[in-house]
Amino acid sequence: MSFSYAKYSGFFSSDLLPSLGTKINHETKLRKYIISPLDLRYRAWEMFLLFLVIYTAWITPFEFAFLICKIDALVIFDNIVNCFFAIDIFLNFFMAYLDKESYILVDDPKKIAIRYLSTWFIFDVCSTVPFHDFLFIDHKESGVGFKLLSMLRLWRLRRVSALFARLEKDIRFNYFWTRYAKLISVTLFAVHCAGCFNYVIADRYPDTKRTWIGAANPNFKEDSLWDRYITSLYWSIVTLTTTGYGDLHAENTREMLFDIFYMLFNLGLTSYIIGNMTNLVVHWTGYTRNFRDNVEAAQEFAKRNQLSPRIQDQVLSHICLKFKTESLQQKETMNVLPKAIRSSIAHYLFLPIVQNVSLFRGISRDLLFQLVPEMEAEYYPPKEDVILQNESQTDFYIIVSGALDLLVDIDGREQIIGKAVAGESFGEIGVLLGRPQPYAVRTTEISQILCLSRKTFLKILRDNQEDERIIMRNLIQKLQGFGGFDNVDEESDPSLVFNNCSHVSKQDTSTNPSDLISINIQTLEARTKKQVENEGESCGCKLQTVLDHSVDPKGRIEMTQSPPERRWKEDQLDTERGGNKSIHEVPCCSYSGNRSQTGAKGGKSIKKRVTIHKRNNINSLQEQNGKLIILPDTLEELFRMAGQRFGEYNLKKVVNAEDVEIDEIDVIRDGDHLFFLSTDCSCVETSTM
Repeated sequence: MSFSYAKYSGFFSSDLLPSLGTKINHETKLRKYIISPLDLRYRAWEMFLLFLVIYTAWITPFEFAFLICKIDALVIFDNIVNCFFAIDIFLNFFMAYLDKESYILVDDPKKIAIRYLSTWFIFDVCSTVPFHDFLFIDHKESGVGFKLLSMLRLWRLRRVSALFARLEKDIRFNYFWTRYAKLISVTLFAVHCAGCFNYVIADRYPDTKRTWIGAANPNFKEDSLWDRYITSLYWSIVTLTTTGYGDLHAENTREMLFDIFYMLFNLGLTSYIIGNMTNLVVHWTGYTRNFRDNVEAAQEFAKRNQLSPRIQDQVLSHICLKFKTESLQQKETMNVLPKAIRSSIAHYLFLPIVQNVSLFRGISRDLLFQLVPEMEAEYYPPKEDVILQNESQTDFYIIVSGALDLLVDIDGREQIIGKAVAGESFGEIGVLLGRPQPYAVRTTEISQILCLSRKTFLKILRDNQEDERIIMRNLIQKLQGFGGFDNVDEESDPSLVFNNCSHVSKQDTSTNPSDLISINIQTLEARTKKQVENEGESCGCKLQTVLDHSVDPKGRIEMTQSPPERRWKEDQLDTERGGNKSIHEVPCCSYSGNRSQTGAKGGKSIKKRVTIHKRNNINSLQEQNGKLIILPDTLEELFRMAGQRFGEYNLKKVVNAEDVEIDEIDVIRDGDHLFFLSTDCSCVETSTM
């Protein structure tokens, strides 16, 4: 139910929500003497009339069957009731209505009058006018024909139908019990009317002994009004339920015809009741049945595939949490709303959390407003893995509530290296650096987590270059706070630091796990061009990007470039940037001679990686499956290593992808395409990682 509309709706509302422009027009002042259908005073008046309708539904068939002449007090009360409905007819000429084409409230008195006169006016008048009084007929002498005119008052029952329609849409009332009350009301009214009509047939039949009630009690007319009414209800209920004791049955043709139509009506009514009750019960128990089916299927799957107990627990926990949160229907509710409303809800719920995330510190509010609506909230049960170690990450996560453990696998044993709580983020390494996840993330309690896909995140960043650089600066600061993920001698290139997160020397496993996995990123801050040139004289340093992707002069991330394009872009950036310091620049040194030698500031070298492939035709560069190796210190060692890998020791020449011969080891770059030529012109090809 619309929250802003709640004060004008609810029990007295005509619908669950105002029809499109209704709320706007409700706030607009209507013409003088025009009544709004949403006015609470008019809704109270309608509820008062409903009690009178219930009285009319009972007294009208009862008077028709059992009262030969009306009691004076009853006549007076009936006329008072008729007066109230006459007042309602008068009010309908001043009642604004909702136009079905424009969906706005119409308050023109002329249009209101024409609409009412052409719809329900005639029926309302016929159900209100006391024909006996207007025709000056004595109540004691009125016949069946004039009594039938009083049955027109049952037209008022349409108000009860509208009431149940409103209650079924009102979320404050249980739908099951509302439908159940409606079915009971329909059944009781059918029983009451059938009993009264069947008694009229017996009462008006010439031979009272040949009637359904006279055959059992010839002097039934001398019985009290209460006894005759209860006997009629008894017959009606026994017939409706198809019990058929046989003590009361049709004795003449009139009664037989009535019984035939009544039993045919009972077939439809019984089917209607059984169908509705079945749907209500099935809907009520549907969630539990689906839950049991899912649990049984999961257990059968785990047994068939011999899953470990920990994985089985995670599967069952996920199913249980989904069962508990399924009734919330948060995604379903959000999906049916327009984008603007979804964005407003997301900003209201999650913007305070997102703007305090360290990765987004300092970015513009416009970027936050673009990111928040794209995030989806997910619930995770305790002890469930959100991210696995070395997983190719495709999503970025922000913790809304709960707590998580950061774990790594060391020689088959999981070690906790940190914790994450509400307001922190994870997954940025895989999303922004494009590297496998260096650690696993597991919940310790039920947690609500915002999820943002990598594709959407990077697409938004490409359109916000300044904020992109701020986010990368925040990421570098976060990595500096973390440190590297092992004690291996790795420079500040994140592509190597995070790829080696699970590599820990077995001989050091006796030390504290936190020390083994402590980060050693000491030189992540960008250096000036002058510093790099000074180091390049002795170690041939070149600049790489933190993302290990191409970065244009404006800092724009390009994620889809091929390795040759990336290398060309990096060379161009080295020339164009000059001496400008950039947060994207990280030294990656290539040394001549001993590759364990440190740079000018004592930085540690980074091993170059190549993958070699065999080529049988000198004119063909077709790639085959090869071997990934670390580039050695000399060409002789490179030839010897290639010969060992492929069992061929007559390799004499090496060329790159452009078929240019390589004479010095220092010109080989990380990820180059190399081709080894033997004396018989066979070759081995190297493919880029």
